[in-house]
Amino acid sequence: MPVEVARGTRDPIVDQIAEALAAYERKHPQSRITIYRQNPYSVRVRIIDPDFQGMSKADRNDYVWRFFDPLSDESQADVSMLVLLTPSEVKKSFANMEFEDPVPSEL
Repeated sequence: MPVEVARGTRDPIVDQIAEALAAYERKHPQSRITIYRQNPYSVRVRIIDPDFQGMSKADRNDYVWRFFDPLSDESQADVSMLVLLTPSEVKKSFANMEFEDPVPSEL
């Protein structure tokens, strides 16, 4: 499933982040990846992947950030929220609510 840009504006940084995450998706075809620009300074990323099962939150984070290494510092800095869940964690995750029913940005 391709990386979904769920809402917000599409811009070169969003496109670069989506491209980096497409590389993740090719290695993890069962993953579902959603990104959106929350405001001019913030891109939010959610990856739901059964391959996270048994990994600590820190290990998940370290693994996914490697896919952002090719991005510029500016593009990396725009990633303000990175939510990494297994399918069974989705309904229990408070952070996931920002993807299901986001709070509008005041900017």
